[in-house]
Amino acid sequence: MNWKVRLRNPVFWVQIAVSAFAAVLAYAGLTAADLTTWESVGALLCNAVRNPYCLFLVLSSVWNAVNDPTTKGVADSERARSYDTPSR
Repeated sequence: MNWKVRLRNPVFWVQIAVSAFAAVLAYAGLTAADLTTWESVGALLCNAVRNPYCLFLVLSSVWNAVNDPTTKGVADSERARSYDTPSR
């Protein structure tokens, strides 16, 4: 995988954060509208970290965000590995 380009791409980080947070919200049976204070967000994240099943859901979501389904296995395509910056 072309980690150098992925890690410098802000879209990658947003994709990871949203997919992980969505998994936590879904497990807790909440929507983003239910989180009205930073305390409630902190409590939700602390409870998620303490729960092995919830961590599994987060890791599954992150895996889906990282994996390129258009290639065989878990590697990026030759073209994607040749990028110095994200493709347009």
